Amino acid sequence: MARYDTVIRGGMVVDGTRMPRRRCDVATLDGRVAKLGRIKPAEARQVLDADGMIVAPGFVDLHTHYDAQVFWDPYCTLSGWHGVTSVVIGNCGFGFAPVRPNERERAMRSMTRVEAIPYNAMQAGMPWNWVTYPEFLDSLERTPKSINLRPFMPVGALLVWVLGLERAKAGVMPSDAEHAEMRRLLHEAMDHGAGGWSAQRLEPGSGVEVQRDFDGTPMVSDVMHDETCLQLAAVLAERNAGFMQMTLAKADGSTLDHLAQLAEVSGRPVLWNVVLAFDHNPNIHLAQLDWLRRVHTRGLPVYGQGVTTDAGFTFSFDEWNLFDEVECWREATTGTVAERLQKLSDPGRRPALRANRPWIALNAIEKIVVAETFSEATKPFINETIGDIAEELGKDPIDALLDIAVADGLKATFFSLPANASLDGFRDLMRDPYVIPGVSDGGAHTRFLTAGRYPTETIIRATRDNDILSLEDVHWKLSALPAYCAGFADRGTLEPGKAADLVVYDFERLAITPVEKVHDFPAGEWRRVQRAVGYRYVLVNGEVTIENDRETGVAAGRLLRDGAVSCKPRLPYSPTA
Repeated sequence: MARYDTVIRGGMVVDGTRMPRRRCDVATLDGRVAKLGRIKPAEARQVLDADGMIVAPGFVDLHTHYDAQVFWDPYCTLSGWHGVTSVVIGNCGFGFAPVRPNERERAMRSMTRVEAIPYNAMQAGMPWNWVTYPEFLDSLERTPKSINLRPFMPVGALLVWVLGLERAKAGVMPSDAEHAEMRRLLHEAMDHGAGGWSAQRLEPGSGVEVQRDFDGTPMVSDVMHDETCLQLAAVLAERNAGFMQMTLAKADGSTLDHLAQLAEVSGRPVLWNVVLAFDHNPNIHLAQLDWLRRVHTRGLPVYGQGVTTDAGFTFSFDEWNLFDEVECWREATTGTVAERLQKLSDPGRRPALRANRPWIALNAIEKIVVAETFSEATKPFINETIGDIAEELGKDPIDALLDIAVADGLKATFFSLPANASLDGFRDLMRDPYVIPGVSDGGAHTRFLTAGRYPTETIIRATRDNDILSLEDVHWKLSALPAYCAGFADRGTLEPGKAADLVVYDFERLAITPVEKVHDFPAGEWRRVQRAVGYRYVLVNGEVTIENDRETGVAAGRLLRDGAVSCKPRLPYSPTA
């Protein structure tokens, strides 16, 4: 009789703990790693050949927005294609629970603008068979999944539930009774499996107001109070469990002080978004890394979520939503497509738009490339930069950009070069012990961004093609460190007793496919994707979900309702090439 369910034979095991790699077999039983070493094939019901392959823990993606997509895409792609076996959803304070029935429409409209999730896909693909947060978790539990989910309680939904939309939008200070109710609801959510809570707080006047609601107003979490965050942080302290994700820019400049205060009050990890190595000014990320080092010296567990992919953005003005920090651009890009078209074609608005360039282009409008057009008049501009087009036509680059968009009814698509293409900045983030790579934004910006490829990209860019991190170090960064931050006590490393979430891949053959448009969302909606090449197997809870880069259709994923932290990470960290 077989002792094990599966034996993965002959691979090079890189276990995520930063211990040296070793060639050995891996046996699984009942969804967990049972044994490492020399194991006879006859001892298992199934044998997987890993000769010449790397065998490592599955990747953990802490920043996703698959809250809607999981209901029609059990693999949460792109993440599931690129070796991710566990994701955290409900980031940035955005989500769909608790939400009363009469607020469902607004919740979807908000997510269409702030996270660019197609409205028609949400309307057709979400069951909405819940009202409360525990009911939402039960719905996730029933949904077939090929990847594990760990959900945040989104603070935006919590504020609207307790305060009502009007008062939440007004940024009122909750009463003592209302704060008590928020704490009660967070306790209830965590009793049922929430991993903590999340919030976006891009305060008006901070200069980083890049994501507004569909009507142009701030999101409710943008105008919430420090005291509310501290009240919720205290819940984690009471439970000694959970973690927080915070996208934060405070108008009074106290951003870093507030993050440290949350860690101090809660005693729990804080995941701070984002650390981005801007090519034009490396002093920005170097100062952030210095602060992370100093706050950890004080014993406060604040981790930076690093933007480590250089995917860039593909965008069109019929849906684009990341110009919101500039009032004139925000006003011009709010409303229906017809309303946007009228405003962006209005010559009276152009002087203000020319004078106030949005940050997403980093004053490099000229470098934006025309990717796709839909009329004979604009066809000649495909693959040209806006700078070259502006020079040819004798126009300001802003006018050249918007004239092409207007001529195509706002359907023309543009590619904005990444702001973090420098290998030096990437090296700084990857070698820092307090930066977790990623910010895949999986499930969001589905027509604009393919950053869900980041695990594959990281192995290629940091280890195979450049001597930035060893295999041992890169797998610690992709699995063990994020698992620790999220409280996945039984995942993130390949050790006996841990969940058998594993990747088996060809190091030399690992690759990312070109960007393609696919119409695979509900209601015929489309998105841009990049698949992976080189993953012989991906196992989730001991079952093969990916074989030779293709889905097996096995729904082995789970809703991770537990996961208290049982150990501390091995710090400080000295990377080896």
